Amino acid sequence: MPEPAPAPRYRVTGFTRQVAVIGGVVLMLAALGGCASLGNTTISAKDSEALYAPSQSNLASLSDVIKQHPDDPQAYNMRGSAYGEAGMDEQALADFDKAIGLDPNYGQAYANRGLVERRTNKLDAALADYDKALSIDANYAPAYLGRGVVESQQGRSAPALADFNKAIALRPEDAEAYYNRGLLYQNQRQHQFAVDDFSTAIGLAPQRAEPFVARALSYLALGNNSAAASDLDQAVQNDPSDKKAWASRGLAYERLGQKEKAAGSYAKALNLDAKYAPAVAGFARIGGRVGQAYQTF
Repeated sequence: MPEPAPAPRYRVTGFTRQVAVIGGVVLMLAALGGCASLGNTTISAKDSEALYAPSQSNLASLSDVIKQHPDDPQAYNMRGSAYGEAGMDEQALADFDKAIGLDPNYGQAYANRGLVERRTNKLDAALADYDKALSIDANYAPAYLGRGVVESQQGRSAPALADFNKAIALRPEDAEAYYNRGLLYQNQRQHQFAVDDFSTAIGLAPQRAEPFVARALSYLALGNNSAAASDLDQAVQNDPSDKKAWASRGLAYERLGQKEKAAGSYAKALNLDAKYAPAVAGFARIGGRVGQAYQTF
């Protein structure tokens, strides 16, 4: 029996900033990730995770503030967050380094630097920065969440679970924390626990596709193909560009014996990525024909 693709990891533990008043100028940037990207969640983080891309004018404004207040660590943290959300990792790291140099007890800057380090696969450095952030503020939920993600990536399930539990206890409205704990349970094949966490994440962030996809994969593992198909119907409506959602939907309908919808779903995934292996295999398995029109709903 074909196996579904792994659940997508949307952007997690988004950059943290407060509304800043610097030199009498009020600056506000949209929060991203954590609860902000799962709509909020985070959003993230997938993130959110939908993503906020700072404009050049926003970056220029932040740079002007730094020119006027070159010794303000919050200004560097805010611009670093904007750089990070734009995928400009080197510039982001430089700004977080500067913020920390100006204020060695700036917990948010350590956590934000940890996010960029995690994203660039510098896991040991990320772990050290999350540890430092928590030594400054033991109740800083984003740092527990970020550290849990790193520990999960390192295969350290027990500390990851403890950190996700702590993040949820501190911020029970954060969909991202439930989502990531659900992924941990899913990887351990504790699918009913995973379903429960994904359901909570969906309740908190119903517009995101990722938790629907993840819950569907656990439903498939539990043999509940109808529930999986329903979740994947919603996932592809939330994000029609998600090839994993379309391919997983194809598998769900294939298992239900609805080959038309299965073929249509695999075809959608192939239109997004012609080399996506689960879709290539599924489309061939059900006898799909290139160029033929298929009904998806």
